[in-house]
Amino acid sequence: MKKIKLNYLLLLATSFLISCNALKTAPYDQFSYQKTTEIKVDAIRLIDKATSLYQDNITEILHLENEIAKIVEYEKYKPNNELTYEMWQILANENKNLLAGFFKRWKEKEKLSPFFVKEAKTQITEAMNLLLQYEGKKETAVKNQLLELISKN
Repeated sequence: MKKIKLNYLLLLATSFLISCNALKTAPYDQFSYQKTTEIKVDAIRLIDKATSLYQDNITEILHLENEIAKIVEYEKYKPNNELTYEMWQILANENKNLLAGFFKRWKEKEKLSPFFVKEAKTQITEAMNLLLQYEGKKETAVKNQLLELISKN
């Protein structure tokens, strides 16, 4: 009887530890927060220029794309960081409708209409704000909003 209880307790303890491990979230990371803020500010400034020719802004675009590639690589190797990493992958994917997708469209069209720029800026800003909120607080409500945004993309 004692052996059954011990086995049962071990099973419960193991299950608890596994479930807790699966729920882990990467802790606050000042570098991630700061870099995300910098990229957001630079991206918004650059998006505002998309009514002008792409070629006139190529140096800034390439610099920002390089910064995005760096943060994606950084986030990739942080433990318990799947959500933030996945969001950065979406932002960096030129086949999605967020940051890299915006730059791809700008390149293809050479310059974009003010209406399109305004709408895209709103969506990209909201996505990056959500990422910053999650990175800053790691709250469940923000996590759920981020998961919803990821599922839509």
